[in-house]
Amino acid sequence: MTGERDADCLFCKIATGEIPGDVVHETESTLAFRDIEPQAPTHILVIPRSHQPNVATLAAKEPETALALLDAVAAVAEQEGLEAGYRVVFNTGAQAHQSVFHVHAHLLGGRTMGWPPG
Repeated sequence: MTGERDADCLFCKIATGEIPGDVVHETESTLAFRDIEPQAPTHILVIPRSHQPNVATLAAKEPETALALLDAVAAVAEQEGLEAGYRVVFNTGAQAHQSVFHVHAHLLGGRTMGWPPG
């Protein structure tokens, strides 16, 4: 793991086990757990264990971890049986409704997704 942890970050605390999460997949550098307020039948958050505030910063500072995050998204989608389709969303910044400033991918599936989103 390249990045640091933030002692005040909710997702860092879930990644270390300090706060429990409904974990569905984990690797050395990533963790995936069910969202506590699901917006689709399948709604899983996939995070790096290291702390970066958003996906752009993760890609710039930890490109290997960014790739591992995307690999984890694909593995979880397969594990959850989302072969009919799924959506991956990265909210970046408060204006995009990012509420936890630890990069996380929302993996959404299990139903037809409307377009355009939002």
